Amino acid sequence: MNHLTPENLQALEALIAQIMNESEARGIAVGFTDASGAILYEKYFGYRDAEKKLPIDRDTIFGMASVSKSFTALAIMQMQADGLLSVNDPIKDYIPEFTNKNQKEPVRIWHLLCHSGGFFPLPRIVVDKTAKEMGIADSLENPLIYREDFADEGIRRVAERLDNQTVFVGRPGQRLSYCNDGFGLLSDIVRRHSGYGSFAAYLDKRILKPLGMNRSNIGFLQNTLDENAAILYSKERGDKEWRCDRDYENNAFVLHGGGALKSTMGDMLKYAAMYLNEGFSADGTRIIDRYSIQEMCRPRQVMKPGIYYGYGLETRQLGDMTVIEHGGSLPGVSSNFSFCPQTGIGIIVLCNTMDVPVYAIGETAMRICCGFSPEEERIAHHPRQWTAEEAKQLAGSYVSGEGDAFTLTPEEDGSLSMVCNGKKENLKSIYPWQGVVRKKYTDAYLTAVRDEEGNVFAAQYGSRVFPKVTVS
Repeated sequence: MNHLTPENLQALEALIAQIMNESEARGIAVGFTDASGAILYEKYFGYRDAEKKLPIDRDTIFGMASVSKSFTALAIMQMQADGLLSVNDPIKDYIPEFTNKNQKEPVRIWHLLCHSGGFFPLPRIVVDKTAKEMGIADSLENPLIYREDFADEGIRRVAERLDNQTVFVGRPGQRLSYCNDGFGLLSDIVRRHSGYGSFAAYLDKRILKPLGMNRSNIGFLQNTLDENAAILYSKERGDKEWRCDRDYENNAFVLHGGGALKSTMGDMLKYAAMYLNEGFSADGTRIIDRYSIQEMCRPRQVMKPGIYYGYGLETRQLGDMTVIEHGGSLPGVSSNFSFCPQTGIGIIVLCNTMDVPVYAIGETAMRICCGFSPEEERIAHHPRQWTAEEAKQLAGSYVSGEGDAFTLTPEEDGSLSMVCNGKKENLKSIYPWQGVVRKKYTDAYLTAVRDEEGNVFAAQYGSRVFPKVTVS
């Protein structure tokens, strides 16, 4: 049954207009495909360059940010299928800079694939700063993504920093804490052990070119100079003015497996069709075996109630159907990729503006395609109060190495007030040791992380585990 009725598409486009207005989004691209590669819906809103009023088309380059993680996971699974590694192997067997010296159990490849290596978030080690300190620069003749000296320095910095952590969110495999560094290590395993010489070359030869994704790459300068690359619109925290440029190095991670991909609507629709065909492109080219795709999509770690992380992909239920997805955010980038095996539909949403809730567009589009109302049905939580022990233990300040922070303060009525990055949030207790902040388009859960004695030493908020640094 075709659920893409004029009424449903009108509701979707009204939401897009609303989100663009609220978030000052300059340009948004939305597309749906089926397994055959047929385009079911494709529309572009706003501009790739708002100042010059330049339109978006299916070949306009956008940043993918963390959607890149699914490509990294796919590369690792290809290498396993080729007999070059096993996801059960310890990381230290492939990256000697990481000795695993401070953890009692080995961190294995599969742990990093589902963000469960045990690491707290750390400050980002970025491309431009590292290159400057090395006295080198990106160029078309000698791109950073292919330079062995740059890759060696990047893995040294990232691996040794992870190796020096002495406090962990848990044992390897115990719980999820989103970790860009871990996916950086995975991409370096691809670089060192695939036989292709670089992560960029591997992606190009084994994934992008076989899928016909000829406008996709993980480069920096080449996209900056591309006339059909989107201008990136972003605001740093506290900034009042928008930053508008085509600086694809801005806040880019020094290792490329966590967020370096740039792509287009046309290319990403081909990528979605490959998952709908369980490892085969729409024209029948085999990219990977069905078993590996199924392993990537299998739920392994809880992200929040009803949403799980597999290998570079998230999984959730929509009625009796399964939705597989991943989003991404960087300066000038908001992206979302999803597909539903039961309906055989994949959805891509791309935006050239930071912090735009494009996941809400993807969610509404998927609901329509699956035959549900465009309006999301939120989970109804029964109200409860924090116990005195919960309030006492949770009270304090929590700071992520990535720069985010929140405080929890007990109030006279038994509630906990929450201030996150200077903004007061309406935190409600819903279950023992767990609360929720109901935002306009999604719910963010806060869950206490306790040691073996039951003491709170951290809290998961969203996808990150924040260490507790002070007691209120």
